[in-house]
Amino acid sequence: MSGVNEIRSTFLNFFARNGHEIVPSSPLVPRNDPTLMFTNAGMVQFKNVFTGVEKRPYQRATTSQKCVRAGGKHNDLDNVGYTARHHTFFEMLGNFSFGDYFKDRAIELAWNLVTKEFGLPKDKLTATVYIDDDEAFNLWKKIAGLPESRIIRIDGADNFWQMGDTGPCGPCSEIFYDHGDKIWGGPPGSLEQDGDRFIEIWNLVFMQFEQLEGGIRNPLPKPSIDTGAGLERVAAVLQGKHDNYDIDLFVALIRAISELTGADPQGPQKASLRVIADHLRASSFLIADGVLPSNEGRGYVLRRIMRRAMRHAQLLGAREPLMHRLVWALVREMGQAYPELVRAENLIEETLRLEETRFRKTLERGLLILDEKSSSLKKGDMFDGDTAFTLYDTYGFPLDLTQDALKSRGIGVDVASFTDAMDRQREKARAAWSGSGDTATENVWFPLREKLGATEFLGYETETAEGVVGALVKDGKEVDSLKAGESGAIVLNQTPFYAESGGQVGDTGMMSGDGVRIRITETQKKAGDLFVHLGTVEQGTLKPGAALQLEVDHVRRSSIRANHSATHLLHEALRQVLGDHIAQRGSLVAPDRLRFDFVHPKPITLEELARVEDIANEVVLENDEVTTRLMGVDEARDAGARALFGEKYGDEVRVVSMGKTARDHGQNALGWSVELCGGTHVRRTGDIGLISVTGESAVASGVRRIEALTGRHARQHANETMALAKTAASELRTTLEDMPARIASLMEERKKLERDLSDARKKLAMGGGGSTNGAAAGGNGVREIGNVKLMARAVEGVETKDLKSLVDDGKKQLGSGVVAIVGVTGDGKAGVVVGVTSDLTSRYNAVDLVRVASEALGGKGGGGRPDMAQAGGPDGAKANAALSAIEKAMAGA
Repeated sequence: MSGVNEIRSTFLNFFARNGHEIVPSSPLVPRNDPTLMFTNAGMVQFKNVFTGVEKRPYQRATTSQKCVRAGGKHNDLDNVGYTARHHTFFEMLGNFSFGDYFKDRAIELAWNLVTKEFGLPKDKLTATVYIDDDEAFNLWKKIAGLPESRIIRIDGADNFWQMGDTGPCGPCSEIFYDHGDKIWGGPPGSLEQDGDRFIEIWNLVFMQFEQLEGGIRNPLPKPSIDTGAGLERVAAVLQGKHDNYDIDLFVALIRAISELTGADPQGPQKASLRVIADHLRASSFLIADGVLPSNEGRGYVLRRIMRRAMRHAQLLGAREPLMHRLVWALVREMGQAYPELVRAENLIEETLRLEETRFRKTLERGLLILDEKSSSLKKGDMFDGDTAFTLYDTYGFPLDLTQDALKSRGIGVDVASFTDAMDRQREKARAAWSGSGDTATENVWFPLREKLGATEFLGYETETAEGVVGALVKDGKEVDSLKAGESGAIVLNQTPFYAESGGQVGDTGMMSGDGVRIRITETQKKAGDLFVHLGTVEQGTLKPGAALQLEVDHVRRSSIRANHSATHLLHEALRQVLGDHIAQRGSLVAPDRLRFDFVHPKPITLEELARVEDIANEVVLENDEVTTRLMGVDEARDAGARALFGEKYGDEVRVVSMGKTARDHGQNALGWSVELCGGTHVRRTGDIGLISVTGESAVASGVRRIEALTGRHARQHANETMALAKTAASELRTTLEDMPARIASLMEERKKLERDLSDARKKLAMGGGGSTNGAAAGGNGVREIGNVKLMARAVEGVETKDLKSLVDDGKKQLGSGVVAIVGVTGDGKAGVVVGVTSDLTSRYNAVDLVRVASEALGGKGGGGRPDMAQAGGPDGAKANAALSAIEKAMAGA
């Protein structure tokens, strides 16, 4: 047994045979410890199990845990490549007991593994115990048979483990391997302990106390075991190497780098090869676990790791981006144990290639300026901090890179003046933001963003996590607590809650902690990238610094994801059906529906809508994987990605692709639908379930809107529609298939009846018996004003649109004269039409006459031609008064 993969499997299988559950490695982004930037030990995923908050179906576990130490207090970045055992990424082998076995069984298992399974000689092993842990001391003598001289008592924090200032804690016991007297160094606890002869290969933590405030320690009711063994260190020992970089895994990676660069693995560029090999692992695993390079938080640490490796690639003489061409070698070595590497291989390659391409431009430009500005400096001088800030702010050249480039010349950087320049820029940004039109209550967010930094969004990978409260805001002011029943805003260091943006609504859900519970009803984004959770405290009192368990409403988020992905599919389907001019002009992605606004000059026909719906659902049925890539804006657009209206994009963007048909036929290597998008999406298109377009309408001139449902909402809508159709068919006494013809027949019959009824009402209205104004003479309401005939009638039951035809009929009956008809509607309003035969238009103007009638009805104005005019009024009870007004107007003319 010698290979890393064999050692890992041997370890896990040994503990599995001894009753341990093999638990997969947790992600490098801790979801249950918001105080950690990265998972840095095997016990991190079991923290809540040890404290009793979480219950698992097993009491013994074993893992090979991915770990990163490159940020925060666990930062080994600067040492990597120059020492034998420092790594940014490493694997921690471990076995755990949750109140099951304790010291005796833990020591027995450890000793049997290293001496029997791994076959290490007993005389090469030394154990340490905490200074007053007599129990462990005696167990090593009894179980391992070690002489007292090789059981060393150690005082201090190195051999006593604590989860924090309070909480579980206990003594440690370590196993050291002796590489022999050919290497300088002494055993642990000696003056020469910092040498490399004795190497720690395993640490056993005996969690047996609970640390309380005030320094009090109480025994735990169920003592537990937490162990850790660095796989790389164990492999070096088993492979007879003193240097971790000489084990098979690193030899393979370094060989791949050497073949591409021509650098000698044992030559003067040895450190650069090691840096690249180590950082390749860290970068690839972080990207696979959802971390992407950025200028904040975890993304910034990833960027530092990547760029440090890329700087060393340049030192090796690599003229083209190198890192992405090494991913295959890493996947070959570690892909079987960590399938997430295989799944994310394309994403890792593209992210590394993009970052290195951009970084090379930054590096080349920055180094030229740096050389020019520092040419007069000598060893011991300080480089101007204002210039360093200009390099950072204008050219994207980070401070640490400036420091690194000048270090070899013995030149420092005036960090104080750099910081001053940074503060001045922030003041300008704050002033610009304060004057941007935000209300006074919004002014609290920019200072908080400056103080707390950007919120780290975990929601692409998970819907549950832990976060630490950074600030609380109520009524536009920062407060020191929110009590039960109070509502306010909560800002966290990290969150799985999506903040409303890009048309997608914000997440809702629950937050809980020690005696406190908060219901989140909305999540918004303030001051650029500060996530603000709006909610109400339902229990307890919430204060800054509290650690909270965060849980997004899963059902709601799932529906939102489906609707967002459906929006992308509908966008592309619309383009295919209606043409390339289709461009998004707004959207809403809610849990129960979606809408999509786009440029199009005319209504969409039912046939076109059906085609759009069919095309989008074909992609749903493909059940293709939805992939996300990080790309440069120009590169993404060149690849066919579509930008969404109203979105602001930085230099790097998330590109969401779905649909395999286009890829299979070479139409677009990225996918059928490819868009720049920062929202959350389904894992596979089949997760959308069904897309049902429910409406199409106009929003503005040249802008149309479609509305749609997905998943269970679409299914529910379809079921309700079918139920209505069946009920209608039953009422019509026909089948669903024959219902359209039956409805068409009924509509035609109704139109005929309406025409007949309208004709009957007209005849009744003009044929006598209707009410007239009191002065009208004759049965048909005709009298003479001077020598001019006036037909004046008030009618009911005749639609306003038919009044003109009645007036035309009246004019024909009179031959010469004036016709005035007031129609009273069912709601008590009135319409009036006045007609004047052509021989009288020089004496009477229909417009003038209709206006006096309108005034009598309580209306204003009226319009038309001299021979025909129309008006209305709100008071139909004044119909006869309106006719009398016309008569008086004619008499006075």
